[in-house]
Amino acid sequence: MKSNLISKSETTSLLKIVSERWEMEFPKIKNLKVHQITNDAQIITGQGIKILKIDDDYLPFLSETEILEKFPNVTVDMGAVKFMCKGANLMRPGIKKFTEFEKDKLVCIIEESQHKFLAVGKAMVSSSELEEMEKGEVIKNMHYISDNFWETGKTIYD
Repeated sequence: MKSNLISKSETTSLLKIVSERWEMEFPKIKNLKVHQITNDAQIITGQGIKILKIDDDYLPFLSETEILEKFPNVTVDMGAVKFMCKGANLMRPGIKKFTEFEKDKLVCIIEESQHKFLAVGKAMVSSSELEEMEKGEVIKNMHYISDNFWETGKTIYD
């Protein structure tokens, strides 16, 4: 795995893109490091932040609870947990409750007993459509506990 610091201007533009997409402000962060995992995936780390970049998507890393809590979320029943941890997309029957979100926005997936973050994905429908649904795919699973990024991320320290 290759890791390198990125320039101040790259850091500034990257944080601008992420804060616009995530609709949240970040404090000024110096010394962002990019860790190349695969050809199309990187983990970006800096003081108090860890971002997973897959192709053009920027995802909050699952270890970053403070950031994850700022995203819309769905709570799933225990039956959905093992499927989520194997990378399955989230289906309507597994959802217990949810906050408001729009289609194509990032949504965090939380398990109901310990309220731990299991996965981050992209909404395939909006929360208002979800209310009307009885079955079907709701969230595309993009990063989950135990995936390759999660395992690699545990070996990266700033």
